[in-house]
Amino acid sequence: MIRINRQTDYAVRLILYLAQQAEGVRVSTAEVRKEMQIPPALAQRIVADLARGEFIQTYPGRDGGLVLARTAEKINLRQIVEHFEGKFFISDCLVDKGNCPFDNNCPVRFRWAKLQSQMVLELEQITFKELAQDAMAVNELFSMHVPETAGS
Repeated sequence: MIRINRQTDYAVRLILYLAQQAEGVRVSTAEVRKEMQIPPALAQRIVADLARGEFIQTYPGRDGGLVLARTAEKINLRQIVEHFEGKFFISDCLVDKGNCPFDNNCPVRFRWAKLQSQMVLELEQITFKELAQDAMAVNELFSMHVPETAGS
């Protein structure tokens, strides 16, 4: 099964939360952790890794916090996944030519390559600006369907 690891999932959540903020607004790590349910033990490591990858900027001190290093439109899912997971391959036969005794004579390898290409393209096309817009739409939809409690 193709699956991203937990750290990558938390990194996506963190970037998504920052993408939902007004441009340049700094958010504390504690706020992101709480809102996106990221365990404290992993949050600092993920923040440091995202900063090293130049996805976010960190500012220390009382008025410090986290902010995207570039616009949400310029950060996509492929970049985050590959930063945490490494280059994306759905099969070992696509990694190196010598990994499979059949190489290019294999119809399955051809299909794996086509599928991988489509998945990578999809990951590239999903920007965090788009995800932030989707999150706002979901929140609006959810708020319209929340039943009122007694006494409201």
